[in-house]
Order: sequence, then C-alpha cells, then structure tokens
Amino acid sequence: MPLAAGVYKCVDANGNKTYRAAPCTDGQNKLELNVKTGGATDLNELEKQQTLSQKEQEAKDAQKKQEEQEQQQKLTLFKKSAQEESDKNQFLIKSNPKTYSAFAIPPYQYENLPPLVKAYQDRLPDIERMRRQAAERTLATGQCGRVESVELNQKSTASSLVILVDCSSAKKFYVTEQELSASANPQ
Repeated sequence: MPLAAGVYKCVDANGNKTYRAAPCTDGQNKLELNVKTGGATDLNELEKQQTLSQKEQEAKDAQKKQEEQEQQQKLTLFKKSAQEESDKNQFLIKSNPKTYSAFAIPPYQYENLPPLVKAYQDRLPDIERMRRQAAERTLATGQCGRVESVELNQKSTASSLVILVDCSSAKKFYVTEQELSASANPQ
C-alpha cells in the first residue's frame, strides 16, 4: 500500500517556486498539492479564513459577555430600586406605629417572592411603592384606623395591579393602579 507524503509548492517574494515535503516557511506563498487528484489548497487563504473565523468568534464572545454584564448591571439597579422602595415602607411603619402594624407591609425579597408577586416581578419597585401609597390612601379615607396588611391581590392583571389593604376594623380596601395614578396626577 503506497503512502503519499504531503507536497507543498512554495513561492518566495521574488517569485521563485520550490516543491517540498514540509510546509513552507512564513513569508512565502503556500500551496499544498494533492498528488492523487492534482488539486491544490492555498494554505495562506486557509489561514486567513481561520484567523477571520477566530476573530469573528472572539467578537461574538466579547459582545455576549458585554450584554451579560449590562443585564447584570440592570438587574442590580432594579433590585436596588425595589429595596429603596421597601426601605421607605419600613420607615413609614416604624415612624407611625399607631396607624401601621409592625408587619403591615412585609418586604418582598427578589430571590424569594411569593408566587403571585413573582408573576409581576418585573414591576417589583412599582409594587412596593404602590403598597405604600395604597396604605396611605386608605388611611386618608378615615374608614381605617390602623393598617394591618398591604399585599398584592389576586385581582391584579398585567395592565392593572390591585393592592389589598386590610384594616384593624376588618374592613378591606382594593386599590387599583389607576386609582393611585389618578390621585398622584390630579387633572
């Protein structure tokens, strides 16, 4: 069984051609000849294509990494915003112990959200803010002596969140997102 060794056609800068059994050196035009078919493969072009393909892959990897970093930064800012709203809720409760039970607005932790809140987790800072606003609005009616609980309610939809405020008088108030928006932006 005959063995075919590789044959390389090397062309230097002066146009001199040499045929070798070993690959050409750098700076020379490199062709690998197939002795069986008579065809040739331009190794310079193959190297360029491989280099280009590698650079494209590196660029894609760098782009993906940058996008992941941007997503992580957005998530960090989002969590910070939700935490700030939650901190405002806790400050309100601690500042007004006669009108709010100690557990009236328990903080929602992003990593451990109840199933209903998880369905709307992309609006967590809004939910925390609206819980506070709904409690304040309910107290302003004069029909609620003390707020016992403020939670996102099952009546919520993607277009309208609903907050349930439970009072010590056993009275319940359902406050919609639209009602809070209207009171925040009077005409």
